[in-house]
Amino acid sequence: MPTYDYRCDACGHVFEHFQSISAPLLRKCPKCRKPKLKRLIGTGGGLVFKGAGFYVTDYRSSAYDEAAKKDQPATPKNETPPASKPDSKPESKKDAPVSSPSSPRPKKGPKKEMG
Repeated sequence: MPTYDYRCDACGHVFEHFQSISAPLLRKCPKCRKPKLKRLIGTGGGLVFKGAGFYVTDYRSSAYDEAAKKDQPATPKNETPPASKPDSKPESKKDAPVSSPSSPRPKKGPKKEMG
């Protein structure tokens, strides 16, 4: 059973009411007792898909997978795919310059005022 939102036009009271779809609309406000209730249009209930592989196992057929394989461009056997080139490796920590703690540091002098 869904939950509906209601608002009273007389006093402005807003509330939710759990009722059947076939149940008649509420007319009387529970706060001021005036027959000025209006049911608000809501977004409805959310749909939640749970479980690993729900999309792949329930909606895709083997015909879809075979058509997708046909649409992919074929790479020649002597070429490597662009993602696996050795030039794209990130720089390692061994290649980075290392500063030694014994190296002399420049001395800081008094600050000069600008102006």
